Amino acid sequence: MQNKSSLTIVLAAGEGTRMRSKLPKVLHPVAGQSLLAHVVGAAPKGKGTSLAVVVGPDRQDVADEARRVRADADVFVQTERLGTAHAVLAARAAIAKGADHILIAFGDTPLISAATLERMRTPLNGGAAVAVLGFRAADPTGYGRLLLNGDRLIAIREEADASEAERKVRLCNAGVMALDGKTALKILDRIGKANKKNEYYLPDAVAIANELGLKAAAIETDEDEVRGINTKAQLAEAEQVMQTRLCQQALDAGVTIIAPETVFLATDTTFGSDVVIEPFVVIGPGVTIADGAVIHSFSHVSHATIGKNASVGPYARLRPGTSLGEGVRIGNFVEVKAATLGAGAKANHLSYIGDASVGANANIGAGTITCNYDGFGKHRTEIGAGAFIGTNSSLVAPVKIGVGAYIGSGSVVTRNVPDDALALERSEQTVRPGWAKRFREMKQGGKGKPGVKSETDKKPAKMKGPAVSAKTANKPPVKKAASKAASRKKTPKRAR
Repeated sequence: MQNKSSLTIVLAAGEGTRMRSKLPKVLHPVAGQSLLAHVVGAAPKGKGTSLAVVVGPDRQDVADEARRVRADADVFVQTERLGTAHAVLAARAAIAKGADHILIAFGDTPLISAATLERMRTPLNGGAAVAVLGFRAADPTGYGRLLLNGDRLIAIREEADASEAERKVRLCNAGVMALDGKTALKILDRIGKANKKNEYYLPDAVAIANELGLKAAAIETDEDEVRGINTKAQLAEAEQVMQTRLCQQALDAGVTIIAPETVFLATDTTFGSDVVIEPFVVIGPGVTIADGAVIHSFSHVSHATIGKNASVGPYARLRPGTSLGEGVRIGNFVEVKAATLGAGAKANHLSYIGDASVGANANIGAGTITCNYDGFGKHRTEIGAGAFIGTNSSLVAPVKIGVGAYIGSGSVVTRNVPDDALALERSEQTVRPGWAKRFREMKQGGKGKPGVKSETDKKPAKMKGPAVSAKTANKPPVKKAASKAASRKKTPKRAR
């Protein structure tokens, strides 16, 4: 096939009204990629290949997605939706360039494989003008049937037009087609619209090829591979098929997935050796997991790099831009975004690390937050190697914590901290002996008395007793000599 050029035309102009969504059908995701991205990714690529994507009017978003996946994609607009053959001819200019093989695929069949599209070219090399992809349906109801005479495809018969005998045929039309480049336009231009919907149907190419004395052939694949997506239910079914496929590939590659039915992977996830994935893990696009890493249960990872022997979770979230070095530990309820953690760094509990760099072997205490957003822009936090960030600390970016520095627990750090320095930011603790007891007595004294306003509705009474600093709070009180005046008995006043 290497000496034969090819043009792949992906039809992506359908409105997808049954999806009940403002998002174009072909942009709905399966395994972290749009339906269109899966199909475009399966198209032949490299020297001698080209790609055309047919979109609907005002669908720049679909065009942009096609070019995101394949920068060399030519985009054509089908201004009116007059059938599949009409959609193919929207790319007439691309067909006219004279590729040896024309492959026609649909943007809503995300499970189609590159190997199957390549197999579609085999009959063309054997002299066929048309090759059609078929599958044996568990329930063929509603599908067009592929009618064969030996190795020749005679016709594609729609179910409404099929005889009783033809309806018993289980080989169904998947829609994917390949045309010999020399006769493609000759066949396509002869397709008419003499049907109930007054549209140009691509399956008519088979009958026209036979009328012209040209050969048509069929090849088969499994039903899952050609699932078309028209509803959210079918989208969910395709996701399930894709996840089963991806987990099996990972297991075959040596990844330990404890409960595959609970794990979600993306098509571009890459694994090293001896990786362990615990139950209920979601791995989104753009994730690389190195040798010996463990992803614990209920963790969510997307667009991140996880180093060798790293440990993530349980209940961790790694957002885009995260890079974990060797042996890094990200514990429960820790979120990391756009941050790099050096080898051996730890954030074991309840922390947010965003827009930051953390040096090797640094320790991030529970409740630590990098305050990266000021309401207008994001700012970075730099934490040096071996630094110790105490529990419940807030690092207000932009700020730098030096190598080996120590941040006392509960600190709000707003200025840079030098190497090996201690930064401590707290108010002095005060203690009022007996305050709690008096407070309870005050609260409980008026509780439940009719006609008496609740103490909670009153302005709190000023509690007596001097404030005592933390340094003296635990020292025994010093007795003072009673004054003579205080020891005298008071004489009651005479009644007037």
